[in-house]
Amino acid sequence: MKKIKVGYLPLYIKLYDDNKQDRTPLLRYMNTLVQMLESQELEIVMADEVCRVREEFDRAAKKFNDADVDAVITQHLAYSPSLESIDALLSLNAPIIVFDTTPDYSLIKTANYKNCIDNDHGIHGVQDMCCMLKKKHKPYYICAGHALHGAVLSRVVGMCRAAAAAKAFVTERIGSVGGSFTGMGDFLISDEALKSSIGAAVFHMTPDVTKAYLDKVTEAEIDAELALDSTKYNVAAACEPAYREATRAGLAVRKWMAAEKLDACTVNFLTLDQCGLPKMPFPECCKLLEHGKGYAGEGDVLTAGLVGALIQVYPDTSFVEMFCPDWEQNVILLSHMAESNPNLAQWKPLLTDMRFRYNSCGDTVGMYCCYRPGDVVYVNLAPMDGCFRLIVTKGKILDAGLERGAYGKNTQGWFKPCKPLPAFLEEYSMAGGTHHSAMVYHADVEEIKAFGRMMGFEVYEIR
Repeated sequence: MKKIKVGYLPLYIKLYDDNKQDRTPLLRYMNTLVQMLESQELEIVMADEVCRVREEFDRAAKKFNDADVDAVITQHLAYSPSLESIDALLSLNAPIIVFDTTPDYSLIKTANYKNCIDNDHGIHGVQDMCCMLKKKHKPYYICAGHALHGAVLSRVVGMCRAAAAAKAFVTERIGSVGGSFTGMGDFLISDEALKSSIGAAVFHMTPDVTKAYLDKVTEAEIDAELALDSTKYNVAAACEPAYREATRAGLAVRKWMAAEKLDACTVNFLTLDQCGLPKMPFPECCKLLEHGKGYAGEGDVLTAGLVGALIQVYPDTSFVEMFCPDWEQNVILLSHMAESNPNLAQWKPLLTDMRFRYNSCGDTVGMYCCYRPGDVVYVNLAPMDGCFRLIVTKGKILDAGLERGAYGKNTQGWFKPCKPLPAFLEEYSMAGGTHHSAMVYHADVEEIKAFGRMMGFEVYEIR
């Protein structure tokens, strides 16, 4: 996973420099914060100077835009008049994250707290700036607190992650193998609408393209892939011809995605034979997720793009679907035909023969796993009339169900939602959730909500 690139903008007032006030403690605190952020895998692009007047802010904004940063963190070292910075802030291409913090943790217990005022009064500069941003309808995200007490620094990093995921989505390149699933309407969106509304572009694997990339796959490459499979998965495929052809199909898709620099892909199992693929490449669908690419089934470019954006920042992400309810235990079986992220498996995934009668390609091989237990955020993106709704909810994957032997030819995860199952399912469908989603392990739901807001989505949380 590449580092998140973030601009860092320190704000100050020229009046204090003219008055010969000492900046040293403020710069020391700022440098400490920058080092702490860098330790959290952020690449910090510093403004060339502590910014005080319009020209300095303009230079910093240009530097950040030229560097194509994912977000810009602001820190008020002291009060800074908003009219000096507002035009530069409005010109930023990246989300603004306001780090509202000061060097001293406690004042009231300090005998000579008046001596601290010069170093600790930046909060009203934040208020001046944020008021102007609100007036100008410029979105911003604020994180307030002392960096060494509480979770404010983690929240700043989380907002940077959200910004990076949003940037990934708007620049994404998504592959489509077999087009959309006829009659499946909930997540359906045209290539043109996806491009104009989000920015992601769709590329189709046509029959001519398929043939060209199938011809590039060698028997030696298939042998090498099968050998690698044997080290990573529990391989129990008895029909070697089907296994080799499924691998050939998968490698052709992989080569095509690499050549086109695709970030995600979706495969429609009903029509992939019309593209010219010899078998349904279920193992490669799983490996896409394993390698940090987005995936969704049945020609769903929207959810493939969602998964692709999230997985670039949150590697423990998978494409999922709610399959069956267990009313007694208040849990839902998450499953799909044979697609999941192998990195999230509790044990080695099983790669084995799969009976397949949905198109002319015939039997293939599938990869199956059981999701490991843990806290998750379930994320759904639903196209509405003229907008998108991001539905998010917290839940858990349970260590349950294996004693019944379901793990075998069935991918499974037992999802316990945040409220009783009937109420959860009612609220999910009343919110308009689609039947394809993303699941992210150990994520902060507030970060995922911030990602949605940065994308301009309507955000709905099921609590």
